[in-house]
Amino acid sequence: MISPGQLYYFLAALQHLIMGSVLLKCAAADLGLQWGGWALAAALRTEKFYDLAGSGTFILLAHLSRVWGGASHLRQNVQTGLVTAWGLRLGTFLFMRILKDGQDRRFNKVRDSPGTFFVYWNVQALWVFMTLLPTLMLNSEKRDSPLGPRDFIGWGLWGLGFATEAIADQQKWIFKSDPGNAGKFIQSGLWAYSRHPNYFGEILQWGGLWLSASSVMKGPLQLLSAGSPLFVWFLLRHVSGIPILEKQALKKWGADPQFQDYIRNTPLLWPWPKCF
Repeated sequence: MISPGQLYYFLAALQHLIMGSVLLKCAAADLGLQWGGWALAAALRTEKFYDLAGSGTFILLAHLSRVWGGASHLRQNVQTGLVTAWGLRLGTFLFMRILKDGQDRRFNKVRDSPGTFFVYWNVQALWVFMTLLPTLMLNSEKRDSPLGPRDFIGWGLWGLGFATEAIADQQKWIFKSDPGNAGKFIQSGLWAYSRHPNYFGEILQWGGLWLSASSVMKGPLQLLSAGSPLFVWFLLRHVSGIPILEKQALKKWGADPQFQDYIRNTPLLWPWPKCF
């Protein structure tokens, strides 16, 4: 049973969150950018700048939230810088990859259907906002606290995740660029320890950023931002990442005994059994 005092506290926190308007402005900017991207992409019937637009939106919202929030504490500056580094690396990598490949198979049945394409751009808007939510909350907070263990552990996790994702992406890029590997699947480097080490790194990064941001969070609504890294995990593990790639891999190499052995002996995402 919720007491009147608890209800008042919840409503006050909700009012502060909404009326503070930083999150509202960021949500509006996010939607506006994705809708503008959809209009251009639908007109040109291309998905080539879809991922680049998503990464760019992350960077822009991180900086806008810091400006709109009106504070510039060290924690906020570091957090914004780490989001920027992530967005620049991943956005550039994905853009170069699609220029090399010519298309993204996720959009084969979508690019000629403006309505369905619009759904994809809105999903990207949701992904950006939910994933970035702890950073947006942190940057909209004028209150500060001294750096502590959560910050250093969180930034350490981010660094580990950033290195893991970057190395895994580069290893796969080099593997696929070798004509001798045509028709083969990668099982070397980090890919010997996880079938999706790049996604493992992605989850680590956003989990680390949430941990640091949580250092200044108070109240039930801000603590709900813990759903952000869980959202990233759920999206990659059960929706748009691993399920699609696993299905494609099974279709292509499912009858290959070497691939069957790789599936049996290599963890899907978390590399712990292979490492220890």
